[in-house]
Amino acid sequence: MKLMTNELLKQLPPLGATDGDPDPIIRAKYFDPGGAWTWLAIEYDGKDTFFGAVSGQVFELGYFSLAELEQTTGAFGLHIERDLYFKPTPLSEIRKQYDRYG
Repeated sequence: MKLMTNELLKQLPPLGATDGDPDPIIRAKYFDPGGAWTWLAIEYDGKDTFFGAVSGQVFELGYFSLAELEQTTGAFGLHIERDLYFKPTPLSEIRKQYDRYG
């Protein structure tokens, strides 16, 4: 599965574009099908670096790498996948779903 498509590339704003936005839109969701980790993209530099939210042991905002997602092999040899049915969603709604510690 391609984690980045031309269509998705057009939808993701460049890094820094949502600075100051109190409730930016999550545009893509990546997940480990054999684990509990989820990566949620808000911005993308067009090459490798995303800014967004990561939900694993905790929910936090930060940067993550497309190359690392593509190279990661999780439990049972499964690779990271992109949620093909994910709809753009405000961060506040995502936080309600994933942030166990509020």
